[in-house]
Amino acid sequence: MARKLKSDKVLFITTILLVGLSVVMVYSASAPMALERYGKASIFLVRQTLWSMLGLGMLAIVMRIDYRTYREPVFIWTCLAVVGASLVAVLFMPPVNNARRWFGIAGIGVQPSELAKLAAIFFIAALLERRMQRINDVGYAVVPIGIVVAGFVALILLEPDFGTSMSLVLIAAVMVFAAGLDYRYVAGALLAALPAIYLLVMRTSYRRQRVLSFLDPWRDPLGAGFQIIQSLIAVGTGGIWGRGIMNGVQKLFYLPEPHTDFIYSVIAEELGLIGATAVLLCFCVVTWRGLRIALRAPDSFGAFLALGLTTMVAVQAFINISVVLGLMPTKGIPLPFVSNGGSSLVINLVGMGILLNVSQHALPSKA
Repeated sequence: MARKLKSDKVLFITTILLVGLSVVMVYSASAPMALERYGKASIFLVRQTLWSMLGLGMLAIVMRIDYRTYREPVFIWTCLAVVGASLVAVLFMPPVNNARRWFGIAGIGVQPSELAKLAAIFFIAALLERRMQRINDVGYAVVPIGIVVAGFVALILLEPDFGTSMSLVLIAAVMVFAAGLDYRYVAGALLAALPAIYLLVMRTSYRRQRVLSFLDPWRDPLGAGFQIIQSLIAVGTGGIWGRGIMNGVQKLFYLPEPHTDFIYSVIAEELGLIGATAVLLCFCVVTWRGLRIALRAPDSFGAFLALGLTTMVAVQAFINISVVLGLMPTKGIPLPFVSNGGSSLVINLVGMGILLNVSQHALPSKA
């Protein structure tokens, strides 16, 4: 019988620190651009503060709801149906930056692909709990997961949003592999997927251009390679201690959208190696505590749920930071808890709330 414990304080405090950093750095990164575009430097500060308050409020509510509620079939299938319908409906919305990813509600953008990750995690965790004993019976245990994930991925790719779709695939792959799927099936699936990934990347001009600019950004320094070059300049000029908050230079119309995908560049420039490393360590702590909660969960549903939610944050953070440091081609993946953006922030905080609730039911340590 699981012993009732308090929530994981380390995970909670680390999450709060990242959200607090978000409010400060979004303002620092966006103020010049906001003043130029909207005549008001604090517009993104106000929005991010409101989203942070909403997200933290949701976290406080969700962490008090028993996580086993999320394995009820009615809840799971309702989530899948709502998310599926939203992913279809968003394709008929007016495009923003040549993509249809958002619903505009009272001037606020809501991104259903973020909800898709959460719904998929609920479904996969519940199914694996029931069928993990026959995980290598692919038709019985894996194919249903593949159908749901492939359906979501196909709809997200139509937006188009390659980064989020690949994040969803990675989350599902980690959860299924942790359930004990033979590595040969994983290797086979990866090999089978390579041609499709190649076609998705190389047959789409802007994705192909991103790969080529990643390999050699200096071949087009004022075009396709501009983002990564400016990001590396920001990271390099930060030094050990940084230029100081609000004193960064690359955000002054060099880095495109510095308050979203490239906010880690601004952190590195203004807070230096010390600040950038501290942020990286925060994500390492979130990953460590999440995996710890998964290992100590009282049942397999809680373990898979915790693993999926931890992977959701860890994969996003890894991809975003890798892009900023020039280790991966450019992707439109925000830095969890830190980048400007309401949907991602709220969904990640809801995920942390669920993770904190699982920690309340953790089995006592054997140490």
